[in-house]
This record gives sequence, C-alpha cells and structure tokens, in this order.
Amino acid sequence: MEISQTDVIKARQGDREAFGRLYEGVARELYRMALYTLGNPQDAEDVVAETFLEAWKGIGGLREEGSFRPWILRILSIRCKRRIGKYVQEKGNLDIEDYLEEGVPDESGPRAEVREAMARLTPEEREIVVLSVLQGYTMREIGEILGLPQGTVSSKLHRTLKKLRRMLES
Repeated sequence: MEISQTDVIKARQGDREAFGRLYEGVARELYRMALYTLGNPQDAEDVVAETFLEAWKGIGGLREEGSFRPWILRILSIRCKRRIGKYVQEKGNLDIEDYLEEGVPDESGPRAEVREAMARLTPEEREIVVLSVLQGYTMREIGEILGLPQGTVSSKLHRTLKKLRRMLES
C-alpha cells in the first residue's frame, strides 16, 4: 500500500488519525516480517505493537517524509533482534533455531518444507529473504532498513537463497 507523504507530515505534527492511516498502510507487512523473523504469532504481534508505539513517539524526528517505510521497518528489525536476544537470555543456551521451529504450525507438504527451511536460517538471513522475496524491496532499500551496504545485502541474499535451495532439494 502506498504511504501518503501528507499523512507522514501530519503525523509528525501530532495528528493521530494520519498516524492511524500510516499504521493501516504498513501493519500487515510489519506483522509478516516479524512472524517470519520470530516464528511465533504472539511475539510477532507484541513486537509490531512495540514498533508502532516507538514510531508514534519518534515520528517527530523523522527527517524525510518519503523514508517512513524504511524507518519503521528499521525499528521493527531492531525490536525483533532484541526479542531474539531476550529469548537467549531467558533460556540460557537455547538454540534459537529450535525455538523457532516450535512456533511453526504443524503442516505437511511443500509449504511446511519451506517454513522448516526458513526456520533453519539465521534471523538476519530470514530478514533479508522476507524483505526481498516476500516484500519486494530492492537491495538498496533493504540496506537502508538493516543498516548494511547494498553489496553486502546482495551477496547475503544470493548465498541465503542458494542455502535454501540446497535445504529444499535434500
């Protein structure tokens, strides 16, 4: 969904309705990204809610109206990383991959195989695949969101897609 720069300007000035429209424009995208990154629907909902709270508090500092989507995705990415860190802290030496597999619904067939393969990726690999393949962002945009150089994103995506292909073929 297209983000209205007028709504961004109004939200920066404290307009709650404008921010609500911005929320509607990106909420599903943020939830999908959080779900694929964390593998748990409840945690994904929590992280998205926290992201919107932080965005509402900080939108006045957003410099460019056109960068709302990468800005809020960057907030979500940081929140997801914090949540993963919290998992590790709470569980001691928990293997994150095992935790993620617990959150995946029990299905069979190709969809389940893809979910299992995605769960075996690192959180950063999952983020890059979700942003590129599922959300359609360019390497430059993903680099902005994750704070990585475009070339790094491109090479990591290439390696991750090869890794996924090997997992799905075996």
